[in-house]
Amino acid sequence: MKYLIAGLGNIGSEYWGTRHNIGFRVVNKLVENAGGQFTEQRYGAVSKIRVKNKELVVLKPNTFMNLSGNAIRYWLQKENIPVEKLLVIVDDIALPFGTLRLKPKGSDAGHNGLKNIQQVLATQQYCRLRFGIGNQFPKGGQIDYVLGMFDPEELEIMPPILDRAADIVKSFCLAGVEITMNQYN
Repeated sequence: MKYLIAGLGNIGSEYWGTRHNIGFRVVNKLVENAGGQFTEQRYGAVSKIRVKNKELVVLKPNTFMNLSGNAIRYWLQKENIPVEKLLVIVDDIALPFGTLRLKPKGSDAGHNGLKNIQQVLATQQYCRLRFGIGNQFPKGGQIDYVLGMFDPEELEIMPPILDRAADIVKSFCLAGVEITMNQYN
């Protein structure tokens, strides 16, 4: 059984440490913990790892955040993975830093990456793991905040949160979204 795990972010060194790229950090941790590595392929960096009897196709789209749907649609089709086996990992300013929320579906909540995925797939019925990045920014400062770097205090406490996020992904694949939500949300 195959799953597509897509961590959202923007490519380029100028974006690497930004809050908006937390999806990339989570999938990097997932693949690192599994002993895998990414290779550049069409529409992104891809790694294929196993979690027990499940195959995970892990994707970091290279289409930039606002066009993530193109990469996700391509890899769903290429690997013949149904949308029910898709998990998108994304930053969320509505959640306090480090809060993790798994949801089976939902709106884009103003997130341009999710908005594009919804448009391209023509559905909101896909799972997403929201990683809280907080919202400590002044009115009108949202773009600078999400494209800004994490504070040293946040970076210090981030490793166990990334491990927990990777555990949520594995549980999603092994136990399903409902059991995983009950255990981790």
